[in-house]
Amino acid sequence: MKSENQKLSLLEKIGYGSGDAAVNVVISSMFLIITFFYTDVFGLKPKDMALLFLLVRLIDAVTDPLMGLITDKFTTKWGRYRHYFLFLAVPFGISVFLTFTTPDFDYAGKMIYAYITYIFVTIMFTSVTIPYISLIGVLTSDPQERLSANGYRLFFAKVAAFLVSIVVPILAEKFGKDDLGRGYQMAMGLMALLGTLLFLFSFFTTRERVEHVVEDKPLKEQFQLLLKNGQWTLLFGVCFFGTVGYVIRNSVAIFYAKYFLGGDASVQSSFMATGVAAAILAMPASTFITKKYCKVKLFKWSQIAVGVISLIMLLVVQPGNLVMAYVLYFILSFVVDLHAPVFWSAIAEAVDYGHAESGKRVSGLSFGGISFAQKLGMGIAGAAVGYLLDFFEYVPKAETQTEFALWGIALMLTVIPGIFHVIMGGMMFRYKITDSYYETIKKKLNI
Repeated sequence: MKSENQKLSLLEKIGYGSGDAAVNVVISSMFLIITFFYTDVFGLKPKDMALLFLLVRLIDAVTDPLMGLITDKFTTKWGRYRHYFLFLAVPFGISVFLTFTTPDFDYAGKMIYAYITYIFVTIMFTSVTIPYISLIGVLTSDPQERLSANGYRLFFAKVAAFLVSIVVPILAEKFGKDDLGRGYQMAMGLMALLGTLLFLFSFFTTRERVEHVVEDKPLKEQFQLLLKNGQWTLLFGVCFFGTVGYVIRNSVAIFYAKYFLGGDASVQSSFMATGVAAAILAMPASTFITKKYCKVKLFKWSQIAVGVISLIMLLVVQPGNLVMAYVLYFILSFVVDLHAPVFWSAIAEAVDYGHAESGKRVSGLSFGGISFAQKLGMGIAGAAVGYLLDFFEYVPKAETQTEFALWGIALMLTVIPGIFHVIMGGMMFRYKITDSYYETIKKKLNI
């Protein structure tokens, strides 16, 4: 059904963006903090941590599509998606707090606790993220408004990531003093509270104005339609490979700052924050560039450039060389995230593409599938980081690391994730939904 007013107010764009800031309290902690937390604070062995990340992600194979189907099936007076923010904001915050709590158990008890809380936070993350990433499809059908809204969304997401990266390590040290576990519990508790409040703000400031009629189709048919949508399957692969690269790089940034650069807590936080600050600046830059330059070209060439910059950083930066490391990490992080607003707009457009091609709409499962690709990438990358740290003979809590371990950490920050971004960029040569192409889709669907 066509909505008369497709324009979004500034407050609504901010409200929409605040939802991703809430999501990023979790996702940024998973990218930036949790690997270091589990090995150097909680006390897990890298191989045990890797298995935890891998096994828990199998749950997403069920919960992500299930949540997508639930959002398709049920609507309330607030719409199809927003009410989840209202009812699940508090459980979401509690799950984050518990995950970053270190109990006084023996090693076996800690492993059980880690599995229970990591499963809990994963399920809560799914329960709010699937509705959130689906929301853009019903806020507006105007591609430029979607792109603009996603610019706000990703800006606020990076601000949240900035807070996690620069505030959490410093607050953890301040609150914890001699008990770093207590420090991380308190610091992430504050982030969890902030995430809860942001979700509530997003609920009260956004409105679902585009109504799509969701047909009651069997699950098997929905999967078949989804797999026939070549543009959606392409974005699934792009999301997976991009997430693997992103998570590997960001997971080892704190290790790189501490061991390769020899930095204390302030250097660790500022190095991570440098990457996040660059990503924040990439959001408005991407929106500005795509007003004059093809968004698909920006996507593919920026990701290929990431591979080149990654190799340069590996070859140029030597242990302890802070200035060059900061400069190149800023450039690398800036170029990496130029694609982000384009990608999250592309998902809604790929759903409309499939609808126009087949005459049947698969929405909830489409967004659930993309979320699964993201979290599958997170799981694979998290496990890879654990196994790679073990392979490169990393020793948790050691004062110094061997040259082999330092070389491995440098590879994990640069070339290894860079390869995944090059693959991601190469895949986008097959993506065809430009703004002009999408106008033909809109006419066909009368939206």
